[in-house]
Amino acid sequence: MEFIIILLVGLIIGSFLNVCIDRIPRGECIVYPPSHCEYCGTRLKLLNLIPVISFCLLRGKCRYCQATLSRRYPGIELLTGLSFLFVYFFTLWGMKLLPYLTLTSILLVISFIDLDCFRIPNSIIITGLLLGIGFNTFFPFIYWFDALIGFMTGGGILFLIALASRGGMGGGDIKLGAMIGFYLGWQQVLLAIFMGALFASIVSVFLIIGKKKSQKDAIPFGPFLSLGTLISIIFGKNIISWYVTRFF
Repeated sequence: MEFIIILLVGLIIGSFLNVCIDRIPRGECIVYPPSHCEYCGTRLKLLNLIPVISFCLLRGKCRYCQATLSRRYPGIELLTGLSFLFVYFFTLWGMKLLPYLTLTSILLVISFIDLDCFRIPNSIIITGLLLGIGFNTFFPFIYWFDALIGFMTGGGILFLIALASRGGMGGGDIKLGAMIGFYLGWQQVLLAIFMGALFASIVSVFLIIGKKKSQKDAIPFGPFLSLGTLISIIFGKNIISWYVTRFF
């Protein structure tokens, strides 16, 4: 029953994340006006907003104008639900659950905005950092020293990479690394950056081989850093423990 509840919460949150992904890059309010069809502008009723189910029942079309809707909407809802399940399975009802679910939601929004627009809005980074500070003030989930060191480590490493690559790393990525470091601490943010860079390199090689991208084309790093962060949240302690035991 707990897993079903977490999945349902994730699906509902995923529906809200779709709104954030659509509206934040355009500078629009995420709560007003209420959800409406992007083609005909008709306000959607509650029955049209049931995550995944409404999309399937309506066969991916608007109930009012029959315009074809993007499959990304139910995709993000499912991705959020499954991500929540994984985080819950490895975190359970501990003090870190709510902060980690919040961070997961923020990373999903950042990933898709970065894919669409090649930028990471400052407003999302600031919101995520303020929420992290709020959580740690009232429901401590990480030592403040570890959070601050993680903040400086995550932002500092990516800042050095940006200097070394002469602009190959964007300012948004640096701020994102700092925010992630606040939630994870220095050890896990190092793992998140390493895993993100690894996946980015692998995907880049395949895109270049497939002639989808050239070596000069920019590839958004936000989604890969977010993936690395999720891996660090779920498997970080085990990976770090294995590494220390194996090499030290």
